[in-house]
Amino acid sequence: MRQKLVLGSLLVTALFGCASAGNHDANSPAGVLPLKRLRLYETGVGYFERSGRMGGADVSLPIPAAHVDDALKTLVVVGEDGRASVSAIEFESVVSKGMARALAGLPQDAEQPVDFRGVLGGMKGAWVEVRTEDETFKARVLDVFDAPLVEKHKKRSKEEKKNTDEDEDDDGAPPQAANDPWLLLQSDSGEIRRLHGSELRGLKPVDSALADRIDDAAQTLSVRAARAQRTLRVLASSERPVTLGYIAEVPVWRTSYRLIVDAKTDQAILQGWALIHNDSDEAWNKVEVELVSGRPDSFLFPLAAPRYSRRQLAEPAEQLSTVPQLVDRTPDQIWGDNLGTVGHGSGTGTGQGYGSGHGRISRAPRVRMGRTAVSGRVSASNELAIGNLAAIAPASGVESGALFSYGLPQPVELRAHGSALVPLFAQRVPIRRMTWFSAPGETGRSAMRLTNGTRQTMPAGTVSVYESKAFAGESGLDRMKPTERAFFEFGVDLDVELDAKKFKQTEETKRLKLEKGQLIEHFVRHHVRNYAIENRSIQARLVALKLDVVNNAEAKGADELDYDARNSRPIAVFRVPARSKSDRTLHIDEALQRDFDVTSLDVDDLTRMHDAPAVLSADKARLQAAIKVLEAAERVEEQKSEAEADRATTESDLERLRDHLKAMGDKGGAAAGANPIVTRILAAEDKLTDLRKQIKSLDTKYKAEIERLKAELAPLGAGTDAP
Repeated sequence: MRQKLVLGSLLVTALFGCASAGNHDANSPAGVLPLKRLRLYETGVGYFERSGRMGGADVSLPIPAAHVDDALKTLVVVGEDGRASVSAIEFESVVSKGMARALAGLPQDAEQPVDFRGVLGGMKGAWVEVRTEDETFKARVLDVFDAPLVEKHKKRSKEEKKNTDEDEDDDGAPPQAANDPWLLLQSDSGEIRRLHGSELRGLKPVDSALADRIDDAAQTLSVRAARAQRTLRVLASSERPVTLGYIAEVPVWRTSYRLIVDAKTDQAILQGWALIHNDSDEAWNKVEVELVSGRPDSFLFPLAAPRYSRRQLAEPAEQLSTVPQLVDRTPDQIWGDNLGTVGHGSGTGTGQGYGSGHGRISRAPRVRMGRTAVSGRVSASNELAIGNLAAIAPASGVESGALFSYGLPQPVELRAHGSALVPLFAQRVPIRRMTWFSAPGETGRSAMRLTNGTRQTMPAGTVSVYESKAFAGESGLDRMKPTERAFFEFGVDLDVELDAKKFKQTEETKRLKLEKGQLIEHFVRHHVRNYAIENRSIQARLVALKLDVVNNAEAKGADELDYDARNSRPIAVFRVPARSKSDRTLHIDEALQRDFDVTSLDVDDLTRMHDAPAVLSADKARLQAAIKVLEAAERVEEQKSEAEADRATTESDLERLRDHLKAMGDKGGAAAGANPIVTRILAAEDKLTDLRKQIKSLDTKYKAEIERLKAELAPLGAGTDAP
């Protein structure tokens, strides 16, 4: 089958700058437009650009069968001078497994194995050349069927076996295998013949078209069918240079970095390397390669193989058969013996399935500095403003475009199915060497603060650190925009220790507010943290300690403050001289808020807020009134709890008394006063009724007190004290 992607006599204008076009590459096969330029994307696709002079002969594009859909979906034709005349792109149709099997008469289920019986069945009705051990003849295959096994030898008694020296073939049946179908044939002379499959030494279709269809089916069975080379022929007669570009799947290019630290300065040489792979059957000969940092959308779409739409079957009003009733049976046979209930049934079915899959491309390893959240229902205050530790970090890096392209300085020579590690850049970048502590008492970690001093976004990748011309450790970098900073750890630093000596924490309530049934307490938490730091190294160290506080805070006592924007955590930095011990104290104030559900408040909570010096006098008065209401509500709740406990006891007693009465056999027929147990049951039932009424009344009263409490708290934060 041949199929053409017709562009008509399309006059294509230039869409973008082309690679220089010339005669066919000397290393390219005759008629193949040479590969000149290649762009590799992080999404696992590559843009292949082939350039050359068309001349009067057709040129071709070698593409693996699995990539034909992508090529057809994205193919673009560009003329060097903005003009190129192409009539069509022709290619051999991509036949699906199901289609190839159907054309060859094989089972369409791609997962169903193809056996000898199935291949023979696919030739029914076809003329074939039959070759046995004794003869070769032409015949038409009428049918292929399974028959019961015939014993090769008749059973004989032990006495007969003793009296004979030969094992004769009494029935003359040909040998049979366990899976040995019969073939019913009509020879070219009209003779009807029957053969066992095991008698065949060869069977060849006479019709070349059928042989081609079987060959197509055989190709789809190959484990390398998707890698088989397909050729797209460019039909054109223009003498002008032309460039054809298309997208195809390629291995994802990955990045790794080397950071060579200069111990005397805050600079390091950052080397970027890219690992690329040529998984095609074509060598790259002086190909201009660009590595694109970015992820344009790309998807798979079935386009190359012919597709057929399903049509509804419209049935005639009268059911008519294509086979005459009396072609092989009599009316009596059709009517049958009618020994049982006559039944008739029919059914039709149809099915359709569709599947798709996608995967996320695995990125470079990430080294997290950790994340600590304030526990409970405490969060940063949205009313108080102490400071913004996040403002310590410089502005975030920005990208000038969605894609960044790294053009390799030299054309790439890479053999088919080869890989190469190629340099991207080597540039000095700002760094900060430090010893990192996620918390006091933990083991110190060798860490680095790296700033992207390049002009382009750095893709995610591994990073190896070298100090004093020796390997110091390795880690991973996330994607970094220009000017963006990243902290990463790359080893253990045993020379520095940081331990907590004394921690003191107090809270100071500042404001109160009622919002949507929640009492919000805005307060300042004061920390006094004393640390013991020891540096046993012969060099001074910068010690970085991650602070588990919110950004709305102020910290004093560190030599400097830094900020890890990736993990949204402030960092205290201490300068520690060589071979020294020191005690350092941090004073931290952070603005927080705590949310209380009104129904969960207790008198102690309100009393603590009332006694806070910073609370407005007007709010103190409201809190005092609220305390009295809450005390009343708590008394009601206590009474309700006592009544519920009494109800539970009464229900238990009532159940026990009823069991006693049942055990005594008293069905309640006697007078109520005649049986003391009955009297006690009636009294318990009356008490239980009263308790239920009491609990309901107390519940209503408690809810009313809570509403009063909300009313007392509602004006909080609305006023100000007079000067």
